[in-house]
Amino acid sequence: MTLKSLMDNMLPAIETELQTAVTLLDEPYNRSFREMLTYHMGWSGEGANPEATGKRIRPLLMLLTCAACGAEWQRALPAAACIELIHNFSLAHDDIQDGSELRRGRLTVWKKWGMAQAINVGDALFILAHLVLLKTKATYLPELILEIGGIVDQACLALSTGQFLDISYEKRTDLTIDDYWRMVSGKTATLLSASTQVGALIGGADELSKENYKNFGHYLGSAFQVQDDYLGIWGNSALTGKSTESDLVAGKKTLPVLFGLAKNGLFAHRWAEGPIQAIEAGPLSEQLAGEGVKLLTQETADQMTDMAMLSLRAANPQGDPGNALFELANLLLTRRA
Repeated sequence: MTLKSLMDNMLPAIETELQTAVTLLDEPYNRSFREMLTYHMGWSGEGANPEATGKRIRPLLMLLTCAACGAEWQRALPAAACIELIHNFSLAHDDIQDGSELRRGRLTVWKKWGMAQAINVGDALFILAHLVLLKTKATYLPELILEIGGIVDQACLALSTGQFLDISYEKRTDLTIDDYWRMVSGKTATLLSASTQVGALIGGADELSKENYKNFGHYLGSAFQVQDDYLGIWGNSALTGKSTESDLVAGKKTLPVLFGLAKNGLFAHRWAEGPIQAIEAGPLSEQLAGEGVKLLTQETADQMTDMAMLSLRAANPQGDPGNALFELANLLLTRRA
């Protein structure tokens, strides 16, 4: 089976599992609250469509990993729903903290219903994620539930820490490349790493394979973030749907910016003078490229990609799901949008 055929089976099953979890809010007095939550998940409201739900990459990685370990992927569905609900909880709160008015082309929950209700939506998603695990006594042994819960909670703590660092970095002027990796490890890599680690755990992998799958998810997330930073400055706006001016104008401490500051050249001197205007973004992106930052950023993305693939090969995924894991990783790491 190809990645596409596996996705055709897995994605509807993931969606069904997620929608089943949300039925806990089906009481009549919860109707408006449930509407907010299903809107955020991409299932209801104006613009509801498969694109509004997102790609469900994290649960998909978990199911493929489980299957690549030789187990039935359906066993991992409750845990996959848990990790996707956690991801969406973080998005609901991030949108508030970042002041983001749009997500996937639609108004964010806080923009549509206010910050207070958006916080409630995020909280409900977080709680539902844990209830999904607690309702799996017939599927998982208690010891397995506890181990999965521990991995998920550690990931949640790292996720919150990563968001804290991201926000705190906005006003700092002394950031280093190490600071960047600490933030990325929590904000981007931790849920991908938890997804592959839990998939291997449910799949019955040995300790070394579980560690390799965990590392695969970590480096996959790191490479994905570096690639995102690259596209934020040198990407094709028509493909990414995002202006290449925005990261520089917003003053984001992305990896290319930190590389540029470390060069202490013309870019660093202009950055120190104050906010970048939109008209300056194009020339400054060219300045960064001229200072070798564009190449350095791509080389860093390639390095993280190599580490991800090395870890995946070391895990020795089996059969069609194993091949699909390589194919999915390649798609994620060579994207242009």
